[in-house]
Amino acid sequence: MIDCPESTTVQTIVIGGGQAGLSVGFHLAKLGLPFQILDANERVGDAWRKRWDSLRVFHPARYVGLPGMRFPGRGDAFPTKDQMADYLVEYARRFRLPVRNGIKVNRLWKEADQFVIAAGDQVIRSENVVVAMANYQQPRVPAFAAELDPAIVQLHSHEYRNLSQLREGGVLVVGAGNSGAEIAIEAARSHPTWISGQESGHIPWQNDGFIGRFFLVRLLRFFYHHILTVKTPLGRKLRPKLIAATAPLIRVKPEGLTGCGVTRVPRMAGVRTGLPLLADGSTLDVKNVIWCTGYHRGFGWIELPIFQENGEPEHEEGTVRSVPGMYFVGLHFLYSMTSASLVGVGRDAERVAKAIASRARILKPGLTQR
Repeated sequence: MIDCPESTTVQTIVIGGGQAGLSVGFHLAKLGLPFQILDANERVGDAWRKRWDSLRVFHPARYVGLPGMRFPGRGDAFPTKDQMADYLVEYARRFRLPVRNGIKVNRLWKEADQFVIAAGDQVIRSENVVVAMANYQQPRVPAFAAELDPAIVQLHSHEYRNLSQLREGGVLVVGAGNSGAEIAIEAARSHPTWISGQESGHIPWQNDGFIGRFFLVRLLRFFYHHILTVKTPLGRKLRPKLIAATAPLIRVKPEGLTGCGVTRVPRMAGVRTGLPLLADGSTLDVKNVIWCTGYHRGFGWIELPIFQENGEPEHEEGTVRSVPGMYFVGLHFLYSMTSASLVGVGRDAERVAKAIASRARILKPGLTQR
C-alpha cells in the first residue's frame, strides 16, 4: 500500500477523457453517480488536436455527435480534427463533466474490494474503474528502424503534423492503411513519395461523394453498428479476424494513390547500408520515413489478471466478469464494429454506466436497462 497524503476515494474513476470517457461521464451523470475522469492530456480534445493537420473524420457530422449533443454545422460535412477537439471541449463544459487533465495513470491494481490508481504522487481509490480508451495507445515501429541512417527524418504518424517536418527529398510511408494512404497523398504534393505495405482493401465508393455521404454511409453504418456485433452469428464469426485485420481504406482508393503520384512498393523488410530495404531486395534512397505501422495496446500499467494470451482484455460487452467493478469502453469491436468510433462509443458507454449503477444498487427509479 502506498502512503500518500493526496490519497482520495471516488466511487467511479474513468481513465481517459476522449470521446469514450466523456460519453461514460455523460451517462454516469445522468444516473446521478459520483465519478471523476482522469486524462493525461493537458486539455480536453488534445488526442484529436495532436493528429496531423489535414485529418478529417471519416463519418459525416450527423453521425459523430456524442450522447445528448449533436455535432454543430452541416450534417453532411466531414469535421476536421480541430473541430472535433473543440466539440469535445464544449461537450465537457455543457454537461459539467469532472475532467481532471494532466493526470497520467501509472498503475492500477486492487486491494481487497477497492481499486487503487496511482498517478504520479497521487493515489485514488475507487469501487469501479472504467478504462475508456482504444487498443491503440503506444506508437509501434519495427526494431530495425534504429538502423536507418541518422540523417533520415523518421516520424510515426502519431508525431506527423504537416510537410514542414520533412527534409527535401524522397518520402517512404511504411504502412498502407488509412493513415498511411492519406499522409502519402499529402507528401506527394511536394516530395517524391513511395508507400510500402499490403493493401487492406477499400470501400468501393467515394466516401465524400453525394451518394456516399447521403446514402451509402448510412448502409455501412447500419451494417457495422447493428449487424457486425457480438449478438449476431455473423458478428461473432468475423470478430476475431476483424480485430486482427487492418481496416479497409475509406476515403482513399488505390487508384487515387497512383493518380496523386504515390508509387507502390513491396513491404519494408529491414535496413541495408542505412537505407530502407524492401521485400524484393531493393533499397530506397529517401530522406524521410513516416511509420504508419500502428500502435501497441499500452495497457502494461494495468496490474490485474484480466488479459488473454493475445493481450486483449477479457470482457463481456465491456464488463470484466473476473474482476467486479472493472469495465472497458472504446476498445475495437468491444460490442460492434463501431465500438472504437464516434458512431458507436455512446451506446457502449450507456451499457457500462448502467452496469455500474446496477452494481451500486442506486439505479434511478423508472430508468430501465435495454
